[in-house]
Amino acid sequence: MALDADGWADIRDTLAPPPPDAFLDEGTEASFLKQKVKEQFDRTVELSVSSAGVTGYGFFYWARLPWRRPVEGEMSLVSFSWPTEYLEERGEERMRELIERLAALLPYESGHAGLAFSSPNLWGPAMKDIHEEAMRYPGLDVTHGQKELGTRVDGVHWLNFLGPEVLRQVGGEEALRGQLSAVSTRVEALAGGRAVVALGEEPEAGDLAQGETLPAYRELARVLERWLYPCPPLLAWRDCPAGSAQRWWRRFLD
Repeated sequence: MALDADGWADIRDTLAPPPPDAFLDEGTEASFLKQKVKEQFDRTVELSVSSAGVTGYGFFYWARLPWRRPVEGEMSLVSFSWPTEYLEERGEERMRELIERLAALLPYESGHAGLAFSSPNLWGPAMKDIHEEAMRYPGLDVTHGQKELGTRVDGVHWLNFLGPEVLRQVGGEEALRGQLSAVSTRVEALAGGRAVVALGEEPEAGDLAQGETLPAYRELARVLERWLYPCPPLLAWRDCPAGSAQRWWRRFLD
């Protein structure tokens, strides 16, 4: 779909909120309900490729299913991506400013920003092709986020955004700051009772082969461990060594 006036109109229509009294479990056509339950999201937009292939620029949004009694912990999920060239050309400071402006517009429970493998696949990249790199470079994310996140935290990254409820659970901004000793770590208050934990001036990939274990990331992971979203028990990376997904998930804890 071309991003012309008609294309943007279609996207805005897709993302428009449903009527406040529109619930899937009330008067919904059976075939429509079955399709929505199969997809596990109500509305979705994904923009990540051009006619030439993957660009590194991406946006996708999953809206949680509108049940009258919401599924516990189920959240809407939004993700933005830029190619590394964008970061290199504009610098870390401008990149962070852009990320924080976007975050300020969103009613998040938690969120994050950092280096990641970009994939046009809504379910994440094919791990059989990159699992060795994922294990070697712990600062690179390989997921698109978790829809059942609730008030948990989805791992540790360069910038870690904590909403009011999550921040309250971890003891508040000052308590969190008092538990973090890495020189490069900064805990900063944001509007609306929120905070961001920045692990350095720029995102890092790390490199276990060179002894770059990202100690600041490991420290934050230990502090937040009880609030981190656990690895799904049945998660497996297809065509990868057994237990790879679980080891990656706990890469900053073990």
